[in-house]
Amino acid sequence: MKTFVILISAFLVFNLTSCATHVKARPAATKVTIIKTPPRHYKIVKVRGKRYYFWNGNHYRKTRKGYVITRV
Repeated sequence: MKTFVILISAFLVFNLTSCATHVKARPAATKVTIIKTPPRHYKIVKVRGKRYYFWNGNHYRKTRKGYVITRV
C-alpha cells in the first residue's frame, strides 16, 4: 500500500511540474500616438455612458499615460 501511494504521488508530481511551457504570441503592436496633455479648448463628451475628450475633430480616451485617439 505504501509503495502504491508513493508511485501515485510521484506520478502526480511529475505531471504537475512539466518543463514545457506555452508561450502566447503577442499581436503586432500598432502605432498609437499618445498625447500627454490636451489643449485648453477640449470638450468632454459622453457617448453611450462613456467619457471622451473631443478636440480637433477627433475623440480621445484618457489612459494612464495620456490621451489616445478612439473611434466612436
